[in-house]
Amino acid sequence: MKQTFYSNGKLLITGEYTVLDGTKALALPTKFGQDLVLDEGKNNEIIWKSFDKDGSIWFEEKIPFSIITTKTFFENQAEKNTLIAILHEAYLLNPDFINYSEGYNITTHLTFPKFWGLGTSSTLINNIAQWVSVDAFTLLRNSFGGSGYDIACAQNDFPILYQLANGKPVVRKVVFHPPFSEKIYFVYLNKKQNSKNAIANYYKKQKDAAEFFPEIEKITQTLLHSKDSHRFAEALEHHETIMSELLDTKTIKELLFPDFSGTIKSLGAWGGDFVLALSEENPTAYFKEKGYETVLTYKEMIL
Repeated sequence: MKQTFYSNGKLLITGEYTVLDGTKALALPTKFGQDLVLDEGKNNEIIWKSFDKDGSIWFEEKIPFSIITTKTFFENQAEKNTLIAILHEAYLLNPDFINYSEGYNITTHLTFPKFWGLGTSSTLINNIAQWVSVDAFTLLRNSFGGSGYDIACAQNDFPILYQLANGKPVVRKVVFHPPFSEKIYFVYLNKKQNSKNAIANYYKKQKDAAEFFPEIEKITQTLLHSKDSHRFAEALEHHETIMSELLDTKTIKELLFPDFSGTIKSLGAWGGDFVLALSEENPTAYFKEKGYETVLTYKEMIL
C-alpha cells in the first residue's frame, strides 16, 4: 500500500553553532520541504529515485537489503553511501522494515532546489524515521550528526525555540511574526554549505564560547519580542558581531555586502546557503546586481 511522508525545511535564525553547546535557538520551518512516497517492491531491494524541484532525477539507485544490513559502502559514491548509512542506522533501531518486507519502490520530491540548503538531509532523515517508526532525533545522531533543530523544524509547522538539554532535544512553540515582516528577505548566497565541515571548523576555532551564551539567548528573546525593526536590526547585528569573534572571521556583510544600507545576518553555517536581509526598501535589485538572483520575501519562505 502506497504511503506518503512529508517534512518541512528549516532556517536557523539565532544560535548557529552555539545550539550544539546548549543555547536556546530560534528556528523557523519553511514553506519548502521534501516528501517520501513509499510503495511495495520485490527482490529484497529498494529502488530509489530522488527528484529535484525542477523534476529532474538527481539520485537513482537499486539498493539490496543485504547492503543495508551490512553497511557496505562504495568507492566515490558519497550520496549512495550517505543513504546506506542512514538506512543501516534505521535498521539497527527497528529491523522490521527489512525483516518483514520483500522490497520497496521509493521516490522523494524536493519542493526547493537541492542546492538551497534548506534541509535536504534533515527532511530525508525525518521522512525515513516516520516510515520505519523510529525516533528521528536518534536517527540523526546515529547517522548524520548535528544539533537536531532541523529535525524539530521538519516535524513542526510553527516557529520554535530549540535547545539541547543534557544532550536531549527540547522544543517549545513560540509566537514569531514580526509586524515588519515585509522588510525581511532571504537571499541565497549561490553556495551550499557543508554542515559537517562548518561544525568541525567551529570547534577548531572555538574560543571561550560559553561566556557569550547568555548574550546570545538574550538576543533571541529580543528578536522574539521586538515590535520595532530598528531594535530587531540592532539585535541581529550584535549576534553577527559575537559570532564573528567566536569564529574568528568577518561577517557576511563585511565580506560581500559592505555597501548594503540594511542589516544582513547569516543563517546556519556561515559562508553559504541563505542570509536574512532586513531592509526598509525592497533590496532585490541590489542583490541581483551583485549576482545573487534568489531573493525571497518572508511570506514566500516562512511557513
